Amino acid sequence: ENREAMLNSKSNRLTEALEEANKLFDGVCRAREAALDAQFLVIASNIGKEKANELHSEMSAFDSTAFAEDLLTFMGINRTEIEESDDSEDVPGGFLPSNAWQTMGEEAPKYFRRAPTFHYMMGSFKSEPPVPKQRIERQKKANRGKAERAMPAQLKKMEESHQEATEKEVERILRILQTHFENDPNTPISFFDFVIDPNSFAHTVENMFHVSFLIRDGLAKIKLDEDELPIIEPTKPNGRGEEDSRAGARNQVIISLDQREWK
Repeated sequence: ENREAMLNSKSNRLTEALEEANKLFDGVCRAREAALDAQFLVIASNIGKEKANELHSEMSAFDSTAFAEDLLTFMGINRTEIEESDDSEDVPGGFLPSNAWQTMGEEAPKYFRRAPTFHYMMGSFKSEPPVPKQRIERQKKANRGKAERAMPAQLKKMEESHQEATEKEVERILRILQTHFENDPNTPISFFDFVIDPNSFAHTVENMFHVSFLIRDGLAKIKLDEDELPIIEPTKPNGRGEEDSRAGARNQVIISLDQREWK
């Protein structure tokens, strides 16, 4: 409401309003009061900006008439010595001297920055055309084709090596199981004692993985003892291996074993 009075350069009402707002802000305890204080700060900033724009540098306003008079004096005109005559109409440019604009132009460049001279960073451009490069695209494609053809064979070889290693490990575990059972056929072999490696959790998981192939192929079987704990024993080759294998294929058992249980 008092914007015009606050914009007056001789008025201190904006300063008084800011001081009063600072005193009121000490008692702010609600969000709405803080929002009103922020809104007042925005309004006060806008008024302060308008007030600053109206101030004149060195406390004096720019007088275009006085500037034009000084400029004409610099260009060679003395109003006190000008006499009205009919010959002034024949002078080019009116009453200005012939070298007036030249005098002003010679003085003006002192107050402007000169543009830097243009130069090449890497020398001038060469006029010779570029040398054409030899095409080796066909050779690259041929080499790439050989590499792609060799990759599937290499992967197939790696798969076969992993499969052979798994088969050998399964056969080794079967021989160990058969040896234990032959030495003491009346003592059941605990499944966990058979597969757990006390020093390696990863090796334990691998043992359980390989033993699962024995169960799947009907070369060994797992059953529960009196304490409901799993025991393992090799199957007897009595000609019923295929039937046992088909029967075992219809039953799957998933065993969960984490590191805490393994320890």
